[in-house]
Amino acid sequence: MRPTLAFLIGALLIPLVALGQGDGGGIDVVDVSGPLDDLALQFIADSIEQAADRGQELVLIQLNSRAVISDEDLYYSVQDLVGTPPLPVAVWVGPAPASAFGGAGELAYVVGQSAMSPGSEIGRLDPDVLGQDDRNDVVLEAEQSGLELQPTLRQYLQDLDGRTFQTISGETIVETIRPFGDGVTLKEVTFRKPGLVTRFFRLGASPEATFFFLVVGLAIAIFEFYALGPGVAAVVAAPSLMIGGWGLVNLPTRLWALALVLGGFVALTAAHQRGRRVVLTVIGAGLIQAGGTYLIDGGGQIDPRGWLIGLSVAFVLFFFLVALPIVQRARLSTDTIGRESLVGELGVAKADFDPDGYVEVRGAMWRATAHREAGIRKGDDIVVGGVDGLYLEVDRSMTKRET
Repeated sequence: MRPTLAFLIGALLIPLVALGQGDGGGIDVVDVSGPLDDLALQFIADSIEQAADRGQELVLIQLNSRAVISDEDLYYSVQDLVGTPPLPVAVWVGPAPASAFGGAGELAYVVGQSAMSPGSEIGRLDPDVLGQDDRNDVVLEAEQSGLELQPTLRQYLQDLDGRTFQTISGETIVETIRPFGDGVTLKEVTFRKPGLVTRFFRLGASPEATFFFLVVGLAIAIFEFYALGPGVAAVVAAPSLMIGGWGLVNLPTRLWALALVLGGFVALTAAHQRGRRVVLTVIGAGLIQAGGTYLIDGGGQIDPRGWLIGLSVAFVLFFFLVALPIVQRARLSTDTIGRESLVGELGVAKADFDPDGYVEVRGAMWRATAHREAGIRKGDDIVVGGVDGLYLEVDRSMTKRET
């Protein structure tokens, strides 16, 4: 089920950030890129309706999208709108290298006037909307598409002058050029992009971005837990998980692959708790890589690219193997305490051990490990028997500390 509340908020705030505001009779360029979700399609529809209300001459949709991930009813209503619009509407797939796959490619063929920049691609028209069963892997270069070739947006707008468009009111001839001094120039062009709320959520509209924000959010949440300090990390983790969650909800997610990603984090966390266990680390990294690679069913249109998934996995490994131990050591030690000098010192357990936990020695907090048979519980007196990397090796003490 789609996040209706967030969609409504985004739709209300879509008020279309523009580089200029025309007073009517000009040209609106509606710039959309990335997979077309509900918010992007609603933005296109609202832009066309508002341009008609303002008496604009033409709406040109600048398109670069590999898939449609919207609700089917919304997509087909937008397709009907651009097919029979209230004012002339054209599509330009560009600038190169741009793509128009699935339902985005269908929009280019539905509109009366469409063009592509050389070096761009169109195709994979099935499925129209990701999640449908049909699949067509045919991809056409711009020269094979049957669409007009236009290398630049400005050139295309100039060439549209005097052409006839079919609108809901009948045939309409557009005028994109106006007199200027001794020559002519384009009419006022207004570039329109989605509002900030829409663009924020659409950061997670691609599989690679969804995976990246998901693993970043999970990693920082784990940091928040193990670094024993609230605040800053949570501020970063929350929006990352929000964007990643938006992508998981809107993209066709494989739940078993998501389970692999979460299982990988469990394995890496266990490896960290036990002091860099190689086998657990390898298993964790492998699960996250496999889960990320198959996380989204891209229908041949937006299948995740393995090398980008690999970069995110590399970040996770760096975090667990380097960043988290360094930060944790800094948070759980003081400048005046050397670890080797702690051997033989008495302290107190600050958590139940299973087999790891926290101890307080000389007024500082430390990560510690003990044999399971030691049965150390929170509040027990302990003695430091050795140092293993970032961990103190401790045992139950028969001697009471001086307080």
